[in-house]
Amino acid sequence: MKSRLLIAALAAATIVALIAGCGGSSSSGSDLASMAPPGTPVFVEGTLRPEGELKSNVDAIAKQVAGVDNLGDLVVEELEGEAEKEGEPVDFAKEVEPWLGERGAAFFERLEGEDFSGTGVLVESTDTEATQEFIDKHKGHMEGKVAGLVGDFLVVAEDQKIFKEVEEASEGEALGDEDTFTKAISAASDGSLADVYVDVGGLIDQNGGQIDPEARKILQKAGIDPSEATAVASIVPGAEQIAVELSSDLGGEEAPTGDASKLLGELPGGAFAGFAVSGFAEQLNELIDSLDEEGVGSTVPPHQLKKGMKQFGIDLEGIAESLQEAAVFASGSNKSSLGGALVVNTKGDKATEAVENVGVLLRQVHVAGVTALGAKYNGFSIHSNELGEKPLVVAATEGRLAIGYGLPQTVAGLTSGAGNGKTLSDDPAYEDAVGSLGDTPISGFADGAAALKLADALIPGSDEGFKKAKKYLKSISFLALGSASQGELATAKLIVGLK
Repeated sequence: MKSRLLIAALAAATIVALIAGCGGSSSSGSDLASMAPPGTPVFVEGTLRPEGELKSNVDAIAKQVAGVDNLGDLVVEELEGEAEKEGEPVDFAKEVEPWLGERGAAFFERLEGEDFSGTGVLVESTDTEATQEFIDKHKGHMEGKVAGLVGDFLVVAEDQKIFKEVEEASEGEALGDEDTFTKAISAASDGSLADVYVDVGGLIDQNGGQIDPEARKILQKAGIDPSEATAVASIVPGAEQIAVELSSDLGGEEAPTGDASKLLGELPGGAFAGFAVSGFAEQLNELIDSLDEEGVGSTVPPHQLKKGMKQFGIDLEGIAESLQEAAVFASGSNKSSLGGALVVNTKGDKATEAVENVGVLLRQVHVAGVTALGAKYNGFSIHSNELGEKPLVVAATEGRLAIGYGLPQTVAGLTSGAGNGKTLSDDPAYEDAVGSLGDTPISGFADGAAALKLADALIPGSDEGFKKAKKYLKSISFLALGSASQGELATAKLIVGLK
């Protein structure tokens, strides 16, 4: 959307709001949501005028990442420069700032393929006469967009139909009146830079309910009903970090629970990224029961999955019940050293037996490239041209199962945390990541410097996009992901730590 009016008013309102704004709490956007058409699946709101600690935090981040003292001034400068190129100069200080109010929002009514349509922007005006003068001055350069005043708000709509819908919503039923929206937005974080509401089920319905049946089944068995799910993400800047706080009503019976932070910290110290999860055994068993009852496509008839696997000495239910926490990690600083593994803590000997039986079965049916690991580790490796230079390795020991790309990485995952070398918890960046999440258990981590070093080795030096991004990526110390759940409500935090 690159009309000249949008460069001035829309971009000033939304980009300044979402990058240099403050305080977009749920209560502040009630008037804005009451103007969005009912059933709107994506709604973004924020406060346009930064002040106090939040403005200081935003400016501090801008200084660290981009080397500028005032991000808002930089955004305005870029917008005015773009407008100048388009042949429609705009003086933000004279034409926009005098009437720009405290709040702004954007909504998106439809998702068509990968693109949104049915878009509109709402900007609070403190001087409707000045706003109308601005509209009149630029109305000849709108490229099909429709702009006008609805009450005390400037509305920039994709077309006349959308503009009319905003007028009707302001006088009757609107998104802000819907229980689904009000329940979701009430979980938005206080003091946020901006809040983003997404009706996941609504977007799925717009696409004719198109979601892979097997994927839907897996989600439902994991306690998630995608047709009823909603989510709200709040962006909260700090002096040395940026937090994205997510709250999602999964629409199912109960979200998976558990704390796998101990396993994450036990991953090999050479890992540049890792993710861990717990509390999935019950949902996994329900999924196995469902697949057994209904069959798996045309390959496995109903009521034959468990029975067939048991004939080969593989007890699916026993394996599911033995699984405790799981984690994945990646390590390496270039293409030749890149590898990683899935690590699962287990109880009992079901998983170990399964690994042994699968290895025997593969060798019995003469699957090419399968080799036993030997006496030290129970498991097998698979070499093939498709896998590349490294083998896929499956190994198990008492209390742990590992499936990895490359033997050293798999063994490291199998034995880490048992006094065998350094772990992630020994990494200072990981320690900072844990601290940034407060009481929320950490479930994901990435070391900014190590990840950038790998990207440097993999991405060609001629890539202009990476060149531009690199100067900002250098400022990232770590990424930390934390998650928790209570009933149907799942919460998560993504922290971008800066240096």
